[in-house]
Amino acid sequence: MKYLKFSIILFISLFSVKAFSQTTISAKDAAKHLNEKVVVCDEIAGGKFLSGAGITLLDVGGSHPNELLTLVIKGDDRKKFKVAPEEDFKGKKVCITGQIIDYKGKPEIVITDPEQIKVN
Repeated sequence: MKYLKFSIILFISLFSVKAFSQTTISAKDAAKHLNEKVVVCDEIAGGKFLSGAGITLLDVGGSHPNELLTLVIKGDDRKKFKVAPEEDFKGKKVCITGQIIDYKGKPEIVITDPEQIKVN
């Protein structure tokens, strides 16, 4: 009976770790992971702030229009950053945590918290 209880606890523990772990990928593989929460590690090639729309776009893995992944920071979420993200992260290798979505045939991650972007 003890062995059975131990086996059940071990199984549940291993399943829980698997469920909470995230896949780490490069930006070139982002399109293969749509609707998945992942960690993407690559370089921020550039970015821009569209003041009229209040949106910041960061290009990952290449410069626009050849970026492999776009990070989108909307409205009030930009205020959470101490420095303008398009300046602060340009040229830096980072790891981004978030769900990859499709926007007009290109992968993107919406950033709502500065903690989603970690400089390597």
